[in-house]
Amino acid sequence: VQLQASGGGLVQPGGSLTLSCAASESIFSIDAMMWYRQAPGKRRELVTYITNTGRLQYIDSVKGRFTISRDNARNTVYLQMNSLKPEDTAVYYCSARKGLLTTWGQGTQVTVSS
Repeated sequence: VQLQASGGGLVQPGGSLTLSCAASESIFSIDAMMWYRQAPGKRRELVTYITNTGRLQYIDSVKGRFTISRDNARNTVYLQMNSLKPEDTAVYYCSARKGLLTTWGQGTQVTVSS
C-alpha cells in the first residue's frame, strides 16, 4: 500500500488543522491506520490509530483535541487537530499496518506558532 499525507501547515496556537492520508488501496484490507509525529530532537511517537473494526486510541496529550476518522469510500484517514499548542509542532506521518507489514507515508510538517 502507498500512502499520501497532506494538510500540514503553519497555524497559530488555538487553531485547527486537518491532515489527510490517502491510501492506494481499500482501507478495509488494512488492519490499522496510524498517525505518528516527530518533533525536532525527539523520538517519533504514535499519536493515534484506528483499526478496520473502528477501534481507536489516542495518546493522553491529544485526547479531547485530536480526532481520527476514516472515509472508506475515499480510502482516506483524517486527523482533525483542534486547540493546537506549540508542543504539537512536529512532522506528522501516517502509516498503515497490514499483517506483519507496516508502510509509511511521507511526513507533513505542522508548525504551531504565533
